[in-house]
Amino acid sequence: MAESGRPPGGGGAGGEGLGRSRGGFTSKLHLSADDRCRPLSLIVTPGQRADCAQFEPVLEKIRVPRPGLGRPRKKPDSLAADKAYSNGPIREYLRRRGIRHTL
Repeated sequence: MAESGRPPGGGGAGGEGLGRSRGGFTSKLHLSADDRCRPLSLIVTPGQRADCAQFEPVLEKIRVPRPGLGRPRKKPDSLAADKAYSNGPIREYLRRRGIRHTL
């Protein structure tokens, strides 16, 4: 039986976070971290995807466990991001959720 050209694990390039660019196959890691650089959430996308398109999904994945009992925190007190995230819809999203921000 002939082997397929796909890597083990299936899903093809889309399922593995691979995308074409001038340099070949690439991936992007969209990460949120706390003030001590500890990761809070992570999304892997193909390299040609826009950074700002993953902003809301990354923030929605944040879950910080509380010491003892209680639901995990889902909203950061404040946020700092680079200019890729400086657009109207993102600023409106942050204002709506009451998140202080520096973009």
